Amino acid sequence: MLYIDGQWTKSQSGEQLDVTNPATGDVIQQVAKGGAEDSARAIDAADRSFAAWKKLTAKERGAYLVKAADILKEQADELAETVTKEMGKPLNESKGEVNLAIDYLYWYAEEAKRVYGETIPASHPSKRLHVFKEPVGVTAAVTPWNFPVAMITRKIAPALAAGCPVVVKPASATPLSAIKVFEAFHDAGLPEGVANLVIGSASSVVGEMTKSSKVKKITFTGSTEVGKKLIRDSADTVKKVSMELGGHAPFVVFEDADIDLAVEGVVGSKFRNAGQTCICTNRIYVQDTIAEEFSKRFVEKVQALSIGNGLDDGVEIGPLIDGGAVEKVEEQIKDATEKGAVVLCGGQRVSRAGEQGGSFFEPTVLGNATDEMVITKEETFGPVAPIYTFSSEEEAIERANHPEYGLAAYAFTRDISRSYRLMEGLEYGIIGLNDPIPTTAQAPFGGMKESGTGREGGRQGIEEYLEAKFVSIGNI
Repeated sequence: MLYIDGQWTKSQSGEQLDVTNPATGDVIQQVAKGGAEDSARAIDAADRSFAAWKKLTAKERGAYLVKAADILKEQADELAETVTKEMGKPLNESKGEVNLAIDYLYWYAEEAKRVYGETIPASHPSKRLHVFKEPVGVTAAVTPWNFPVAMITRKIAPALAAGCPVVVKPASATPLSAIKVFEAFHDAGLPEGVANLVIGSASSVVGEMTKSSKVKKITFTGSTEVGKKLIRDSADTVKKVSMELGGHAPFVVFEDADIDLAVEGVVGSKFRNAGQTCICTNRIYVQDTIAEEFSKRFVEKVQALSIGNGLDDGVEIGPLIDGGAVEKVEEQIKDATEKGAVVLCGGQRVSRAGEQGGSFFEPTVLGNATDEMVITKEETFGPVAPIYTFSSEEEAIERANHPEYGLAAYAFTRDISRSYRLMEGLEYGIIGLNDPIPTTAQAPFGGMKESGTGREGGRQGIEEYLEAKFVSIGNI
């Protein structure tokens, strides 16, 4: 079902969409498939609700977020199971995602009360200068399949807190998680039209969002290619945009690092969600003096990872989202080995009894990786870890900085001076120093260069949904 103007409804066309479990290949449910007409209805509903919603106090808006968060907290285990069924990640990872999603709601319920204006000293005694913060207006949010709960709340929590009604288009692969989030908002008593859910194809649903003059902002998480198109399509109506796009994160390990901690860090970063995260490690740079020992310990850890259905106990690596993702991984491995890379472990599809339809792939480590390989330049979004070597700090920084991507980077070192040089030298919006999992609700998340524009999370996240209005008062 779609959720428009406070009501659960079928799509105008009556079409439905299959939701498939990537671990088994089985269709687990069908949902309504919306189109341009449904998107337009949702936009109209959001537009009608704007005047009343923005007039509520910050405390009142925040109370709805808290109530929805409380409901999701009660249903956390059920919601985590839904996430695992429709996108494949291990259940413990799904539980972590759900907790993060709930954190965003609680965080922005409080941040709503901290939207401050300014009084500016005037240059003339008869004037008074003020800056007011106001909600930008109806916001369209387009979310990805790899974090189908957290990416929704990370966008709509600050939007609603700021006073902006929202229309959400979730990934077609993972609509069931989105439905459960909106059930929580419905049960929390959110006013009609303030939050709307339209499931369907991007071309029709999102196309309506970008062309509508009623939509004042687009927020998107996904590929750089699609993000660029959304920016272009939004230009005619000069919408405000937030784009969290592709990444190609380097993980740099210096010779003074604790090797065991670095190995654990790379495993946690690279193989979380089977490598299907925008901030997961894509390139591992290891100082040549420790490369052999690091590779040995790393391969041992990777070979011990358990592959299977994310609902099963002890599983650490679930399936890739679909067959196309498996093919992309295979193509990158083939290109790398043809150019001199060595498969240190993994490298093959996995067939499992009773799960022949599942898109499983072995966690893979490549040695002798070089800058000429496709995997060095293009995002993998799969469980493949190429290892490169370097000799100096300057070389490591230069090679770690990608000409296009600038989302996240990681480095392990015990040298405090080097840490500061890395903070300043790495051209990334997020840097994890001795920390492979830096994401948290109270900190800004976003990239530089072609990895995006704007920030989500932290106090910076709510600013993306506000306009600054300057008022000059004369003849005082």
